[in-house]
Amino acid sequence: MKNWLWLFLFLLLFEKQCFGYELILPKNKKAEVSSNYIFFVGKATNSESIYINNQKIYTAPNGAFAHSVRLRDGENRILVRSNYKTQIYNFHKKKLIPKQKEQIKEFSPVTAIVQKDRIPLRSTPEEQGSNIISGLYKDTNLLINGSQENFYRVLLSQDKEAWIAKDDVVINCNENSVPANFINTDNQRFKNATIQTISFSKNLPYTVEERNDEIIFKVYNPELSYDSVYTLNIPAPAKYTYSVSLKDGTYTFKVSELPKTLQECIIVIDAGHGGTEKGAVGCLGDNEKDINLKIALELQEQLKQMGATVIMTRECDGYVNLKNRINIGKNNNADIFISIHLNSIGDSPINLRKNRGTSIYYYNLAAKTLAESLEHSITQKAGTTKNGIHQKGFAVIRPTEYIGILVEAAYMTNPLDSTLYQTKDFAHNVAQGIADGIVEFINK
Repeated sequence: MKNWLWLFLFLLLFEKQCFGYELILPKNKKAEVSSNYIFFVGKATNSESIYINNQKIYTAPNGAFAHSVRLRDGENRILVRSNYKTQIYNFHKKKLIPKQKEQIKEFSPVTAIVQKDRIPLRSTPEEQGSNIISGLYKDTNLLINGSQENFYRVLLSQDKEAWIAKDDVVINCNENSVPANFINTDNQRFKNATIQTISFSKNLPYTVEERNDEIIFKVYNPELSYDSVYTLNIPAPAKYTYSVSLKDGTYTFKVSELPKTLQECIIVIDAGHGGTEKGAVGCLGDNEKDINLKIALELQEQLKQMGATVIMTRECDGYVNLKNRINIGKNNNADIFISIHLNSIGDSPINLRKNRGTSIYYYNLAAKTLAESLEHSITQKAGTTKNGIHQKGFAVIRPTEYIGILVEAAYMTNPLDSTLYQTKDFAHNVAQGIADGIVEFINK
């Protein structure tokens, strides 16, 4: 009887071993794709060696592995095997024909009217977060003198032009349109803020440029001219936020100094993704949204204990769209907005040594110092490597009304990082690093 029991246990173990590795990605064994790379992510049993197209793949102590395969145009056959299991994947890569960009169509300057509030004025004729130079208001008068595909070229001054989507404006067919006139300016100083106004008889386009010690606010096209620009040079505090509003031709530009203690701060914590939006998937099948939330809840508790006012964009597994996340920050007068994520690899080859660790993203210059503090404190507390500080126009960190930071704590798709984010203390340690970085930033 004992012999039969031992045999049963042996066969059970043998069957488990023979089942072999599990691939989390790709989800399909056969597909038509347009990407340059296919990403293989999965987990192996302890006694397995993984080979992809006869190349041995690194497997972490927890069984996690990841590898990218470059695709050629047409048919691609990829063999994934181990001691116990072999699978064949077939991908057909479509040959992409580069689209020829339309040439710029030149024409004599005409006026156009912006149709809605907060319409992006861009530095290039493309839809990107990083090329937005201001958000124009409804009824703003523009001078346009060219077009390219879906954009009009906006004539701001003799040495500056911009672009706006055609759908966001209408051409002013009134040949006798009245030009905008300058009316006046005003300046008010308060304990922690400076408010400057500049008034015109019509709404005009504007830009804002941040420098190390000042903020430059420019208004263009008074008198329907491109050789006159009104400029406000506003001294910038060491740590600040700013806002721009427009009503009946009057721009109000407010620069606010950040509170000097954590107890005076309002901090919004944004757990990335949620609900049906899972985010990245890890080598062991983890969903990014769940780890983001764990870190966010830990950070909420720690910052509250330190005396900060904390507001969450989500406290459970629910979907919150980008607009609502941003509005939570603006409507609650947030001083600091921290968006928490874990990283993944896009359509590029994976480098296990390079594509790992903590990345910090900022957009506005005022947030760069906080980004530097967070990179140091998170990697120190969580044991991750430094993957750099990057300026990028993610929607939730673009607003200037708060100091916006997006934290990519580690790479979901890196086997080396998976051994960290799988530990029970990872969320606590990342949260502690974020809290320490915020305190260091405020106290500087």
